[in-house]
Amino acid sequence: MQIINPATGAVIDNIPADSRESLAAKYQQLKDSWRAWAATDITTRIAVILRFHALLEAERNDLAATLTAEAGKPLQQSVNEINGARTRIQWLADNAAAYLADEYMTDTPGLQEKISYEPLGIICNISAWNYPYLVGVNVFIPALIAGNAVMYKPSEYATLTGLHIERLLKKAGVPDAVFQIATGGKETGELLLDMHFDGYFFTGSYQTGLHIYQRVAPKMVPCQLELGGKDPVYIMDDISDIKAVAAGTADGAFYNNGQSCCAVERIYVHEKIYDDYIREFVQEVTSWKTGDPATPGIYIGPLTRKAQVTTLEKQVADALAKGAVLQAGGKAIPGEGYYFEPTVFTDVTHDMLLMQEESFGPIIGIMKVSSDEEALQLMQDTPYGLTAAVYSTDMERAAALLSQVNTGTGYWNCCDRVSAPLPWSGRKHSGIGATLSHQGIRAFTHPKAWHLRG
Repeated sequence: MQIINPATGAVIDNIPADSRESLAAKYQQLKDSWRAWAATDITTRIAVILRFHALLEAERNDLAATLTAEAGKPLQQSVNEINGARTRIQWLADNAAAYLADEYMTDTPGLQEKISYEPLGIICNISAWNYPYLVGVNVFIPALIAGNAVMYKPSEYATLTGLHIERLLKKAGVPDAVFQIATGGKETGELLLDMHFDGYFFTGSYQTGLHIYQRVAPKMVPCQLELGGKDPVYIMDDISDIKAVAAGTADGAFYNNGQSCCAVERIYVHEKIYDDYIREFVQEVTSWKTGDPATPGIYIGPLTRKAQVTTLEKQVADALAKGAVLQAGGKAIPGEGYYFEPTVFTDVTHDMLLMQEESFGPIIGIMKVSSDEEALQLMQDTPYGLTAAVYSTDMERAAALLSQVNTGTGYWNCCDRVSAPLPWSGRKHSGIGATLSHQGIRAFTHPKAWHLRG
């Protein structure tokens, strides 16, 4: 399996992909060892995870350089991702013991009723390339703390990062036979779906998530899917600082080259401030530097996957053909690597691919609306349900609208953010289940009810 630098198209490494036989051997190790790990005191397991947390800090610069080289993420954004992952790990380590402890629901003379939380067993984590540290720690950290063994498949576009994760977890004290990595692409994933894990946790596209869900359904084990979105933002007419809101929402749309499940993908602006907002938004986007992601000051690097360039070109052609106005960008950048200009369209409509299909790239459509009611109707016009945001000086007005949007997350005066104490979940085509928060800790357990008389 070739590891390609998306900034240059050059091969930077070759990694052997797992075979059916090698995966079977790794699975057997997990099966033979997970009960001993589960029997280890939770404080010991947490101490191991905190050593991993410290190792991420100690090797942060080298880890960030690897991530930038194989995924094309600007170097500072790679550093930011590792820092963010450490923040999540710390919260999980600080709170897991409390949420995994036995809960006494009734405690009276002669009768106790309690709930205990037992590990699922051996879980399969098929992870994503856009934020390999962040989406990874959402799964394998609480899974390990809860006493599970983990088969971790990093994306083929973040394999070197996945190998670093494995190395540092084991250096921190996770037993070799409790965390195994599966390397390879789609073929490796299919082999994992053939195996008998006690739970499947996937982060990626709706299409792949649906395939996984259908494949593992007959096993009747937990299957949790963190999928994509077509996340809307509505800018109300009462905002006080148009320039700041334009800059913040532009960052929400284009950070990590727009390659984020919760990136802003549709913007609706009240007609009273529309022209001013467009001017400030375009000015912000055209001020960014595009280029080699290892160079300081670069905000837009290459797309991670070459195929995504074609997807964006298709959306651009469709929007232009249907009457959209191109305000910035609009084409791939010639030369080495998978670069695409930050692209802004106005006068868009919902019959355009740009406003219906997940873009996952540096492109955005901005649409004028005349009322909150029109904005709500348009925000709801999607099969996805991950996040939605409203910018306004009036929290009650914003919350009234957000409460009617069928998404797992609502933002007021912010966007494109995830916080460990809150559940990260999608609705409709954006997924099933939740990571993070106490729900994301208990997702890796079976509750057992105890009826104790005596």
